[in-house]
Amino acid sequence: MKASLRTANHASRSPTRHEREPLVIALVNNMGDAALQTTEQQFAELLGAAGADSDIQLRLFSFPELIRGDTGRAYVAGHYEPIDRLWAGEFDGLIVTGAEPRTAALPDEVYWPSLTRLVDWANEAGTPTVWSCLAAHAAVLHLDGIERRPVGGKLSGVFRCAKVGDHPLVSELPASWCIPHSRYNTLDPAELAAAGYEILSLSDEAGADTFIQRRGALFVFYQGHPEYDAGALFREYRRDVGRFLSGTANSYPEMPRGYFDDETARAFIAFRVRAHCQRTRELLDEFPGSDPRQRPAHVWRDVAVRLYANWLSTVIAERRSDVVVATGPASQIRTV
Repeated sequence: MKASLRTANHASRSPTRHEREPLVIALVNNMGDAALQTTEQQFAELLGAAGADSDIQLRLFSFPELIRGDTGRAYVAGHYEPIDRLWAGEFDGLIVTGAEPRTAALPDEVYWPSLTRLVDWANEAGTPTVWSCLAAHAAVLHLDGIERRPVGGKLSGVFRCAKVGDHPLVSELPASWCIPHSRYNTLDPAELAAAGYEILSLSDEAGADTFIQRRGALFVFYQGHPEYDAGALFREYRRDVGRFLSGTANSYPEMPRGYFDDETARAFIAFRVRAHCQRTRELLDEFPGSDPRQRPAHVWRDVAVRLYANWLSTVIAERRSDVVVATGPASQIRTV
């Protein structure tokens, strides 16, 4: 049975954690305009699949400092809550996406003050949080001073990750699985371990995949993107090729690894040769793979659902423990 998942009305009152029955999850979606609605949909669908019979309310936020076009600003204004409601609210869980980097150093990003405030807020409020990709890099930098390192180009593709930790977050998962990664930087697993982070899954090619740390509540960090739908890496690759063709990027992007079948990969290699000879914006109209029937397999879907089902279970456990602390032993019997 699918979970009952809904987004909050802007005018709704913010009840306390102990008054409400649904799990209230805040999604701070910082993706650019092109991926804003897709990212929102990806997380909504994933939480709906992972939530089983849970009643989940998804409340949407985005940092106001982010640079957006007219369409993006209008969509956020009409569908997302003002950021002040995040600071004033109580939430059972929090998910924070990254944003496409615009600067070499994270503290130079325009939204850095809001992001560091969010890290501190989640820690002090004891809110279980998922930090995704660039948000994970920002959080560990702010919390422990761990700097991300460039990987020399874009790390993009579907990579096999091995389970290397024993934690409820990775329970009922196989010994290894495949997950998409898409980033320009990485974190050193040895530095993470030395700072007290527990690595739960690790890739020979992509590095630390999933890692955690217990702060005011459980913080979960993903360098990968379990929330991606099957076509996400294709859309990113097409976007990056378009930037090369239009002259806004100097080099032709590398093809995502482990993602396309051999026939599709050959078509992309042939297109790359054409692009170097015929570098025009119009050529993108002939980009291979646009037929939805050629979409790559969603091989990480079951793993993604299990990861978020396990996370929601930890969120529920945190809420129950809060109720016990708030109401005393008599309530403990009723919540078991």
